[in-house]
Amino acid sequence: MSEVKIVIAGARGRMGSEAVKLVEETEHFQLVGVIDHKNEGMRLNELEGFTADVPIYTDIDKCFFETNPDVLIDLTTPEIGKVHTKKALQNGVRPVVGTTGFSEKDLNELQQLTEEKGIGAIIAPNFAIGAILMMKFSQIAAKYFQDVEIIEQHHDQKLDAPSGTGIKTAEMISAVREEKQQGHPDEKEIIEGARGANLNGIRLHSVRLPGLIAHQEVLFGGDGQTLKIRHDSYNRASFMSGVKLAVENVMKIDLLVYGLENIIE
Repeated sequence: MSEVKIVIAGARGRMGSEAVKLVEETEHFQLVGVIDHKNEGMRLNELEGFTADVPIYTDIDKCFFETNPDVLIDLTTPEIGKVHTKKALQNGVRPVVGTTGFSEKDLNELQQLTEEKGIGAIIAPNFAIGAILMMKFSQIAAKYFQDVEIIEQHHDQKLDAPSGTGIKTAEMISAVREEKQQGHPDEKEIIEGARGANLNGIRLHSVRLPGLIAHQEVLFGGDGQTLKIRHDSYNRASFMSGVKLAVENVMKIDLLVYGLENIIE
């Protein structure tokens, strides 16, 4: 594969710093710059913990103009990620985005941009290959088990609930499952929210605690049996195999892909 020039947004974050290591360690990847909300004019290796000698930009348009990257890896926040994704496409840069919170309207707008520019984009609620397989296995199981609940667990600094992975899992299950309101028809929540969120009759429960990274269990129930499908990420390096896969695939496509399950056989 020919060399892929990459810019990373959010390089100082926990996920972003792992992405910097990934790009440095991958022979056909080249880091050409990073986007930050501060440190304009500095070099990344001037910051503690980094060795890459690349410029830091606070202005995304200036970054794209001066570095001419092929791909933007964005590992920021939902609101910033939306802005960066649109800016990347407008500048002819292929975005690989690991933030959540994109609405259907957002995705439709971005799809139109990919079509206009003739380049690809990948947005992934979760980059862990195991998590993607967990979602795909859950979709298969939902054809045989109609009653299902999802428990997702994350660190206490996560901003959104339910997680993008939890929502995506429920959506994938809903695609093959006839909608059903689970539990007793006269069920009553003594404390509001006790039964979790409700998406097409599927209950989603969010846990936020220090010490957690990213974990999800999908529970299926049937006559005299249960099935549990679980995935655990114990560190942020677990997401990098998916980031690498997304970067390599985004160079081959000319459309918007939402979810890595769409590029995994």
